[in-house]
Amino acid sequence: MCVKGLYVFTVLSGLAASGMLQVSGMRIYTSEEVEAVNGTDVRLRCTFESSSPIKPDDVVITWSFRPLKGGPRQSVFYYQRKPFLPQEGLFRKCISWAGDIMGSDASIIIREVKFIYNGTYICQVKNPPDVHGPDGEIKLRVVETASFSGLLLLAFAIAAAISGIVILLLIIASCRRCKRRRQRELEGNEEAPRKERKDPTAW
Repeated sequence: MCVKGLYVFTVLSGLAASGMLQVSGMRIYTSEEVEAVNGTDVRLRCTFESSSPIKPDDVVITWSFRPLKGGPRQSVFYYQRKPFLPQEGLFRKCISWAGDIMGSDASIIIREVKFIYNGTYICQVKNPPDVHGPDGEIKLRVVETASFSGLLLLAFAIAAAISGIVILLLIIASCRRCKRRRQRELEGNEEAPRKERKDPTAW
């Protein structure tokens, strides 16, 4: 019995060493929670890693939706060689493909979100032979107005953009002043020898 077990272990070890035995599994990354203001567009970001080379013709991406109040999953989006947008149901004409297969990006955009879109969005990616692994889940919270943290982040982004523009303008102004100063110095150096020249007819 021990000899048989040792034989099986040796065979499995040899297969693993030769690369014939591989443990496949997808790794999917999403934000845990996303907040969006009613009537705006929101990007649901989903990226993935695969232990197998990415083959665009084989990758399958599925997005589904589980309502906040519970109930069966609803289809949101499907991708295989090309995006298939929902032609009926809750998300008809509301979904846009925003991913990049070779960039390991399976993101989508929901247009003009509504309160009925509150719930959990499930991102599933398969890249055969990598077909197993936990799904990515995002809880979408649709609100009437942006939360204080969202407004603070927006204010910070605007302030940073304005500061960047001001700094750029100051740098440009400083460069122009330096350039004008150098020009004046060069012109002064050229005029100085002329003033020192004497009249050749003078004694």
